[in-house]
Amino acid sequence: MVSVPGLGTLDRVRREVERNALRARNGIRMATGIQRTDVGLSPKDVVWQRGRCELWHYRSDQVSLKPPLLIIYSLFNRSYILDLRPGNSVIEHLLAAGFDVYMLDWGVPDERDAANQLEDYVDFYLPAAIQRVCEVSGSDTINLFGYCFGGLMSVLHAAHHPESPLRSLTVLTTPADLTQLGPMSDIIGRSDLEDVIDDDGMVPASVVLQGFRTLAPVGEVTAKVDLFEKMWNDEFVTAYQAMTGWATEQVPLPGGVARQLKRMIADNAVVNDRVFLGGDHVHLSDIRLPFLHVLGERDHIIPEAAAAPLIGLVGSPDKTELRLDAGHVGLMVGRTAAKRTIPTIIEFLRKRSEVIS
Repeated sequence: MVSVPGLGTLDRVRREVERNALRARNGIRMATGIQRTDVGLSPKDVVWQRGRCELWHYRSDQVSLKPPLLIIYSLFNRSYILDLRPGNSVIEHLLAAGFDVYMLDWGVPDERDAANQLEDYVDFYLPAAIQRVCEVSGSDTINLFGYCFGGLMSVLHAAHHPESPLRSLTVLTTPADLTQLGPMSDIIGRSDLEDVIDDDGMVPASVVLQGFRTLAPVGEVTAKVDLFEKMWNDEFVTAYQAMTGWATEQVPLPGGVARQLKRMIADNAVVNDRVFLGGDHVHLSDIRLPFLHVLGERDHIIPEAAAAPLIGLVGSPDKTELRLDAGHVGLMVGRTAAKRTIPTIIEFLRKRSEVIS
């Protein structure tokens, strides 16, 4: 029992008894599935859909800035990490700042998506979504914001499509040196990749999950120890369920993308300027947009060594890199996100936006 200054022995005993009762209550609720945590609660509308992919438009009555902001999410997991819980939501911050916010969510791919390659996302889905955002908003341009692998797709789109109506490009934790991704590059770049791809032509979600778990092998154990210690705290339990739910809710990866990434890892294609899409040689140096890259110095999913080369590869004369003492999730969730990451992104975007008169 931890001694608390100002509490007598009887008070400490009483407090610990009460906490044990709360631990038991919350433990039973979690074990039986009674206590669930709702995520991704910001109101939104689906304004475009192709296959499993949906374009979301977040509702807001306080839009004061233009052009609209389109977020491109990763292919590897669920997008609600950006709208985790009320009070801990990137989407909430962006809406409160006056932006008109859209997000391209890839859904859960299946056998119909097995043959997909990067071209399907970079050269089809992204242009179609951008066009739809412009139609819905009545704007001729947009600001593009890519997260993790969605950042890489955003960068490739901007490089391959200089005619795209983009005003600026912001990316977070975006890999450039694909050989520095550790276990994730080992999984995708493995010699027996074909043995991993299932009968539906997908890399199963369980394989993707195992890859993420090997990146931080003790993380799950320490998280459960913290949970036991703080299970009396309803707010902590809610946050824990939201975060662990996202961390374990992976989605399958289309086999076509996996095979393409394997070749790119072998060539270290982004760093070595050997990216080809649809037969075209794509050069990141062709990107001339105002550019911001945020990376985490303690990121174990997209390590600093994987993300750091990106800023030097992009050709924009107006480009900024922000390095923060944070991990992959900490950049978007929690104190560092609220104090540093999100304000920096908002300030960058405001300078590339106009006030609606």
